[in-house]
Amino acid sequence: MRVPRPIRVVAFYLLVAGIVLESVFPFYYAVVTSFKSGQAIFHVDYWPSSFSLANYVSVLGTGHFARNILNSLIVAAATVALSLSLGVTASYALARIRFRGRRLLLFTILSVSMFPQVAVLAGLFEMVSAFRLYNSLWSLVFAYLIFTLPFTIWVLAAFMRDLPTGIEEAAIMDGASPFAIVTRIFIPMLWPAMVTTGLLAFIAAWNEFLFALTFISTDTQRTVPVAIALLSGASSFEVPWGRIMAASVIVTVPLIVLVLVFQRRIVAGLTAGGVKG
Repeated sequence: MRVPRPIRVVAFYLLVAGIVLESVFPFYYAVVTSFKSGQAIFHVDYWPSSFSLANYVSVLGTGHFARNILNSLIVAAATVALSLSLGVTASYALARIRFRGRRLLLFTILSVSMFPQVAVLAGLFEMVSAFRLYNSLWSLVFAYLIFTLPFTIWVLAAFMRDLPTGIEEAAIMDGASPFAIVTRIFIPMLWPAMVTTGLLAFIAAWNEFLFALTFISTDTQRTVPVAIALLSGASSFEVPWGRIMAASVIVTVPLIVLVLVFQRRIVAGLTAGGVKG
């Protein structure tokens, strides 16, 4: 039985409204709660009934939260830079150069990205200790590359395989080296894919918690997810929900700004390769 068009239209918009509500409401409620203070935090209000910046002032003015934001920014930026640098060169070799064991290497890279974090935690801790990186931001960069580098290589290799070979052959005929081909030809053409994978790597490093909790032991070296989890109230029985919500809003703002700045590149990266010919 064919469903009448008005019912299908109404059902479609109800579905869209439900998805938007499920996606946006948690962040909206966090913003509303972050502007409350005192006992008003425990009153359920879906519309802002008070406006106070006390939670933001408290989070940024006490402790090391500003330093924690800087630490997260350094770790995420270094992770993205190393992932893209190593990912571009590795994907060029895997996509353009035929050598024995290439499929096995690709399968190994894909397999590594599927391990849960807790499965590699003990081994990573031994490596971090052996390299004397414990309680250093570089320990997090080193750990995050295990997960950001595989999907960066996979995505960039898939894009690079679809690029026309004529341009590369013309560059080889002109005497261009492999490094010149990668940096002057492939990187400009891979820019949308690099923005997409770079943003995903940035978000993964920015939000990571388990490694940051395990490999960092001092407050001045912590990143923001651990810093928010360790926020404490005046007593052991008090949970500072207002400060936690304010901190959550603060750490979300950089991600929103990045998505808004690179939204066109992200869409281009996600849709590139969808149509051939």
